[in-house]
Amino acid sequence: MPILNKDMTLCISLAGRPSNIGTRFHNHLYDELGLNFIYKAFSTDDIVGAIAGVRALGIRGCSVSMPFKEAVIPLVDVVESSAEAIGAVNTIVNDDGRLIASNTDVEAVASLIASNGLDSSLPVLVQGSGGMAKAVVAAFRSAGFTDLTVVARNTVAGPALAEQYGYRHVAVAEPGAAIIVNVTPLGMRGADADVQAFDDAVLEAAAVVFDVVAFPAETPLIIAARAAGKRVITGAEVIALQAAAQFEKYTGVAVTAEQVARASEFSRAE
Repeated sequence: MPILNKDMTLCISLAGRPSNIGTRFHNHLYDELGLNFIYKAFSTDDIVGAIAGVRALGIRGCSVSMPFKEAVIPLVDVVESSAEAIGAVNTIVNDDGRLIASNTDVEAVASLIASNGLDSSLPVLVQGSGGMAKAVVAAFRSAGFTDLTVVARNTVAGPALAEQYGYRHVAVAEPGAAIIVNVTPLGMRGADADVQAFDDAVLEAAAVVFDVVAFPAETPLIIAARAAGKRVITGAEVIALQAAAQFEKYTGVAVTAEQVARASEFSRAE
């Protein structure tokens, strides 16, 4: 990576619980491609001030994670269709002081649905009702899935998300879905690290287990699913695909699948 200098372009991430994954992913690619960029992760208690700083300081790109994906919408100048459709942002590009928001999560999840050959006739259970859950539900709807249930204890956001896409809402997960998706912090490194996002009965009934938690990728749910012989899709796959799309938006440089794979492997190295 180039020595820090006054002309270096800064990109950042804003998250409630930041990790090193995005930082290592982007900086690895900057180094490999010889780009005069640097990427740094932040958290904040002042999202309004943080986004104002992105604009005022000329920060080129800003990745947005929980719990800020919806809160940043009124703070930007343009909301592209990918973010507008689900009411959640994960990417902001600063174009000479004009902040343009989009969402690469939907694209990443849709790509994984297709590459794993998931059958759109199968019933799906999606646990969660936040910004990433919106991206997941939107991706399944766009892929033609008609039997999907949103599981959420939030009695406002859960029903609203389900209704928006013509699905149903329940407060507690029950066995029966062939595809189960965790889009909550359960299993994420921290206070909930030891929590299996779905109970054993729900897991046993499923054929495909998808956990969007990226750090660690091997959550209790994924570990249990592997042990039970289920097909698994991990958050590591999601974050690599969406980060690659962000990288291209920030730098204007397209990356190959091999470059993404190397950056993803490096990003997860302890």
